[in-house]
Amino acid sequence: MSFTDPVADFLTRLRNAIHARHQKLDVPASKLKTEIARILKEEGYIANYKTSEENGRAVLRVYLKYGANNEAAIRDLTRVSRPGCRVYVGRDEIKRVQGGLGINILTTPRGVMTGKQARKEGVGGEILCEVW
Repeated sequence: MSFTDPVADFLTRLRNAIHARHQKLDVPASKLKTEIARILKEEGYIANYKTSEENGRAVLRVYLKYGANNEAAIRDLTRVSRPGCRVYVGRDEIKRVQGGLGINILTTPRGVMTGKQARKEGVGGEILCEVW
């Protein structure tokens, strides 16, 4: 299976797993998806993640997080930059997501980070997705 947009596939599987109230989700692993999972964990949107090998393939397992009333920690996630239409921003153009309630995840020359971190470090980059 080859995807033209593995990040969008990852986000869609994450969205579907949340709607179906799954506890965990397995996706084919990549460095970029692992970095996105790391940020989601740091920001408190997922409980945990780990990479492992199954049948010779790298697998990223994401443990989803729900609140007291079975409310998902992630309300929604949207892909911003797509292979057909890349979205790049300078350090001064990084917008706040949902009035600061959400995060955006960027790939920058200094690695994958949130919009807040990128503003603090003074770097721009490609906006991968927004989460709230």
